[in-house]
Amino acid sequence: MRVRQSFSFIVPSPSAYELEVNRILALISLILLTSLSGGFAAATKLVDLEYAKAGEISLKLDLYLPLDAKKSTLIVWVHGGAWRKGSKDSVSIESLVEKGYSIASIDYRLTPVAPFPANVHDIKAAIRFLRAHADRYGYDKEKIVVSGSSAGAHLAALVGVTNGHPNLEGKVGDHLDESSDIAAIVDFYGASNLTTILKQSTPHGLSVREPALDLLIGGHPETVPEMAKLASPVFHVDASDPPLLLIHGDQDPQMPINQAHEIHGAYKKLSLPVSFEVIHGGAHGGKAFFDAERLALVDWFLKKHLK
Repeated sequence: MRVRQSFSFIVPSPSAYELEVNRILALISLILLTSLSGGFAAATKLVDLEYAKAGEISLKLDLYLPLDAKKSTLIVWVHGGAWRKGSKDSVSIESLVEKGYSIASIDYRLTPVAPFPANVHDIKAAIRFLRAHADRYGYDKEKIVVSGSSAGAHLAALVGVTNGHPNLEGKVGDHLDESSDIAAIVDFYGASNLTTILKQSTPHGLSVREPALDLLIGGHPETVPEMAKLASPVFHVDASDPPLLLIHGDQDPQMPINQAHEIHGAYKKLSLPVSFEVIHGGAHGGKAFFDAERLALVDWFLKKHLK
């Protein structure tokens, strides 16, 4: 019988010593429980680690570690919510910890607080923080993946294809000497081109996306075209970009599947590694996107490209 055990440590402002003690205690507990139970899939969860401050705003993440995190691939998870809501508590890929992945689920500034590119600056700051602390937690700093769903997937893709971009790196956090480069992107039904998304949208999609874009980029894409392009992953794709996995439903009423087709085409044009999984009949999210079959696809894709 396999039992999954999770440990949570709430550490508002952790010192390096406190973080290491928490991690060691959790691992000792897991080892003891494993010896008693005959073996099970387990994870350590470190809650509310502050990765940076943006003014007076404390930016935090939750870190999920497998029993053996040494040299594991780290997936940075970016939640969705039309860029204006949501939190790190929603982690649709959490079960990948059972396959040996580490996961960092991050909070970032939402658009009612700060418009684009603040959200991208925050995500890149989180990646730099996580890379700086790789030795402490055990995952491989050369195998950092970014993933997300919906608006979170859009931000994940944008972060993934703008490694080193002077306008998108930002100066958030204390680890500006670290790289925010990532090794792969896993995009669950995200946007890729804000200059075309409204033309592709259903009436329902328009009712969701128009006010969301106003908050994100400060207006309709046609009135702020340069900002819309800066915020669109498809315009940043170049020959140096990392492998990309797209998972999108062909009946998505909010993020049209053409958004996935556009970035898929940009990758194919440059012969970059890309896989595109279409969920036939799939709408905007739901269990089908994160079932055992699709998460096995994510596992296969990352193992294939991250040697």
